[in-house]
Amino acid sequence: MSARALLLLAAILLAAAAAPAPAPAASTRAPRCGWSPVRDGGSDGSWAVADHARRANDGLRFGKVTSAQEQIVDGMNYKLFLDAADASGDVADYGALVYEQERTNTRELTSFARAPAK
Repeated sequence: MSARALLLLAAILLAAAAAPAPAPAASTRAPRCGWSPVRDGGSDGSWAVADHARRANDGLRFGKVTSAQEQIVDGMNYKLFLDAADASGDVADYGALVYEQERTNTRELTSFARAPAK
């Protein structure tokens, strides 16, 4: 190979090495370990209240999800804020954490508590 061809090849390789790498495509999923808003957590909210009521035997009834967030882990965590009514019909705010993993068909209520009064 001639000196001129080697010089041209070196210049091309140097330019390619100095070029910026393309930016990764924007993801539509939540970043791993970060919380992102969820549009509809209704089915998880309904399930969370039913699971809590079954365990606590307190007659709590699901109203609606007022806010929901998701977090990607080895599965998915859902942070739910919801309204539920007790046996006497009094509605209160509650918070629930639900863990789901599709590949093992797992769904767990990891936390459920009444929110402090405003």
